[in-house]
Amino acid sequence: MLIRLNNAAIATPDGRQLFRTGQQFICKGNRIALLGPNGAGKTRFVAALRLAIETPEAAAEIRATEALMLGYCDQALADLRDGDTPMRMLTRRFEVGDQRARGLLAGAGLSIEMQGRPIGRLSGGQKARLGMLVLRLTQPNFYLLDEPTNHLDIEGQETLEEELMEQQASCLLVSHDRQFVRTVANRFWVIEGKKLIEVDGPEHFFASVGASTMTSD
Repeated sequence: MLIRLNNAAIATPDGRQLFRTGQQFICKGNRIALLGPNGAGKTRFVAALRLAIETPEAAAEIRATEALMLGYCDQALADLRDGDTPMRMLTRRFEVGDQRARGLLAGAGLSIEMQGRPIGRLSGGQKARLGMLVLRLTQPNFYLLDEPTNHLDIEGQETLEEELMEQQASCLLVSHDRQFVRTVANRFWVIEGKKLIEVDGPEHFFASVGASTMTSD
């Protein structure tokens, strides 16, 4: 078991309760898709999990094992500073030499020219692939992914899917991309009636929202 939820209350910043989790567990090998209509509290739940993992004393109702190593990615890629360059950022944050860093960045689809370019000048897909590389180099055993495919091109999305599946990674993800959810997830939680409910698959929820997208809250 990686995370235990003891009927945690998920609320807005002003204290309005959105839902309660009930008694839930996230175990090794679980790849959980979190589904729910707009405003249900998906991103608030992701934030609560992240806070509980990074600051264990902050939430008694959410407990993570000490061995959990978090890999977090949000749709804004807020961890990447626009004024930095991919090369400088990688060599500063990780113990890799220049040659290894260039090889890693090239493998992520960033040419030598792009490696020295300010991150703020990269395309959305290039930034997303850089973000995925940084995430992988942190060597997490649990991924928390909030709309990870928003800025990924098809190749980048396929790379992320392959990485999660090949590593048999444990993760909780929020995504509006139905194919990504179907491919990656092996458990499904739905926020419904201010409760967190486990269901066998995503299709009933997809049908209930029709053609609308599942954007984050």
